[in-house]
Amino acid sequence: MSAQTILVVDADADRRARLCERIRFLGEHELLDFSPDTWPRLSGGEHKLALVAAELAAESIPRIREVEPYLPLLLLSDDPLNPLPEGVLACLDSLPDYPQLVTALHRGEVYRSQRYPHSMRSPELAKVLVGQGPQMDTVRHMIEQVADSEANVLILGESGTGKEVVAKSLHYLSSRRSGPFVPVNCGAIPADLLESELFGHEKGAFTGALSARQGRFEMAEGGTLFLDEIGDMPLPMQVKLLRVLQERTIERVGSNKSLNVDVRVIAATHRNLEQSIDAGSFREDLYFRLNVFPIEVPALRERTDDVPLLANELVARLERGGRGSVRLTPAAQASLSRYHWPGNVRELANLIERLVIMFPDGIVDKDDLPEKYRIDGDDEPNTIPMPEVACAEGAPEHTGDGKARASLPSGGVDLKEYLAELEQDLIQQALEAADGVVAQAAILLNMRRTTLVEKMRKYGLQRSE
Repeated sequence: MSAQTILVVDADADRRARLCERIRFLGEHELLDFSPDTWPRLSGGEHKLALVAAELAAESIPRIREVEPYLPLLLLSDDPLNPLPEGVLACLDSLPDYPQLVTALHRGEVYRSQRYPHSMRSPELAKVLVGQGPQMDTVRHMIEQVADSEANVLILGESGTGKEVVAKSLHYLSSRRSGPFVPVNCGAIPADLLESELFGHEKGAFTGALSARQGRFEMAEGGTLFLDEIGDMPLPMQVKLLRVLQERTIERVGSNKSLNVDVRVIAATHRNLEQSIDAGSFREDLYFRLNVFPIEVPALRERTDDVPLLANELVARLERGGRGSVRLTPAAQASLSRYHWPGNVRELANLIERLVIMFPDGIVDKDDLPEKYRIDGDDEPNTIPMPEVACAEGAPEHTGDGKARASLPSGGVDLKEYLAELEQDLIQQALEAADGVVAQAAILLNMRRTTLVEKMRKYGLQRSE
């Protein structure tokens, strides 16, 4: 389903036009603006967000809900509304500034991904499996199919794609959700300790075993045991695991007493297990025992359209944890979408956390990204055009090759004073072009917002945010 259009509902034509201009500045090209007396025919599912003037809410919201019950709605009002009408996400200024609009678009994307039934039948999945493409729809559908069964599941995918997230979703959507979810990284535990880690041991079973200890199977009783990187498990342990899966009993190291276990096993690996079988490093019978229901998680480079949505969700999670915030411009999001992401979602999460530290509560443009993430393309978002500077004596002139060239006055020039006046003039023009919004003007001038604020203070220019 395409969700390209943003609805702007306001009877004030001038204010409506100015708002649409600001939305286009964010890289949103498809807009539908109207007043109730020219209400168009709406088709359900074609829109991503609706911005509605508060005085029109009573009339407009029911008409929108009639055709699009899950469309994110935000009200425009200079007077905060409390409480908000049912189904409205937030109330913005009647002419919201750049940061407000960025936040509104993000909230709308998250709300949409959580509510639209075609892509997210279980609300619980919306909280963890972010993505709107057909590949993630398939993953969610498979999770819903198998979650409440007792079938063993094998999750396949590259490192960093979120295999443990899938495993947790399977657990929390199952009838075992009240039981424990116990993860084990089979590749991170030394081979000689893995048996004790999984099955436990008795006191004196080996040097250092000063007391009896439960293993992960016993800890997961009544719940789910997640065996991550199962492809790295040594062959001798594979034999013992196969026996447990067949008989549903374990024996602690140093004991000959069998213990019944009621555990669902979910395994995951980044390896090609069929190749490992051919190489003799993985047992074929264990593979077929685990691979009852395989789920393959796509690499991030295979669903780059989800990168902006994932980035916004990762920022939101940092915000909820009180660890700071950041906003990405459309140019930065487009650049990240062109990157190949060898580290997948884990790499994106690390980058977002780094940006939050480097630009706390700031706006990150493409040029602020680390160099390897700055990738040019043909789909750069539109920006507000920079007003031209008049070519008076001493002012810059544009040459045929597109470069600016200043003509030197006959009597010479005080270069420092001239550059200061030119800088002040360009800052003033950028502020006017951006309707006084400092964050937008900073993007036009290709500088950080904090730097622009300092220069405005230096020249005594007024700020409007």
